[in-house]
Amino acid sequence: MNVKRITDTAVEVKALSKVYRKSKGNDFTAVDNVSFLVRQGEVFGFLGSNGAGKTTTIKMMCGLVTPTAGQISLNGCDVARQRSEAMRQIGVVLEGTRNIYWPLTAWQNLVYFGNLKGCSRRSIQERGEALLRELELWDRRNDMVRNFSRGMQQRVAIACALIADPPILVLDEPTLGLDVEATQIMKALLSRLARDHGKTVIITSHQLDVVQELCERIVIIHQGKVIADQSLAELLLLFRRDYYQIKVNGPFLGYGDAQFSQIAIKEEQDVTLLTGSISSQTKLYSLLNKIRKLGMPLISVSPVEPDLEDVFLSLVKNEKGGICYANNQNHA
Repeated sequence: MNVKRITDTAVEVKALSKVYRKSKGNDFTAVDNVSFLVRQGEVFGFLGSNGAGKTTTIKMMCGLVTPTAGQISLNGCDVARQRSEAMRQIGVVLEGTRNIYWPLTAWQNLVYFGNLKGCSRRSIQERGEALLRELELWDRRNDMVRNFSRGMQQRVAIACALIADPPILVLDEPTLGLDVEATQIMKALLSRLARDHGKTVIITSHQLDVVQELCERIVIIHQGKVIADQSLAELLLLFRRDYYQIKVNGPFLGYGDAQFSQIAIKEEQDVTLLTGSISSQTKLYSLLNKIRKLGMPLISVSPVEPDLEDVFLSLVKNEKGGICYANNQNHA
């Protein structure tokens, strides 16, 4: 039974921290005072490099890891104090196809996880059939999962996460290892879950083109701290004014020069493309002067539209001087 929602907030994370105690006082802070909101029916991207703290945060959200400090609420249910009710609010697919049992059939997996989550036999039958039909797996329901493609296994894992009809779905790398066709099917499914079924979908992924296509809002975590919390449109707009592409003739001659350390370099036939965030005209002119001194003939300089990968790399590399791009209204 889902708890009645009082607000439009599906997930609220407040001042969340996780410190791993080690011998000799060498404590490790994996998550450091993290706060953010996820709204109901939103497709939300939670991003970070390996070791940034995103997986630890997700595991605390799912009740798998106990926070050192802070609070997590799922549809108003406190994960620490109302664990059973909170866990009914969320379905999780962590580490892809490792969430399901390969020696079982697709249907046996659904029955197993349905029983584990306390679903009635009737609801498993009805919802299981509806899920497998929607995920285009009904005709393969009696086949062992080990014989499925990775994309099909991923869909079985999502069906198992949804068997108890939770309003929140968390997916870790939902398109990892999928071919182009399977990726398109997965993206369409996740959009449909939010649009047609009102699910709140939280995605963690290193495939930022997929995140950019699906997600309405983004939180980026780095070294345990939130460094960005904005709508996708706002985040891209922040960098639109100072993102440039410089084209020079011939090979790049500035490898090892610190002035190019935050610039993406791509050599194409007889030209080199230098792309990155350059925060002021002074810095742009300084970079152009360095290019001239290195003897690289300048062809053109033009502003370009950044994508989410450009923004992510710029933030993680601290090109913006350590500023946290967070929307304070999210935490009012």
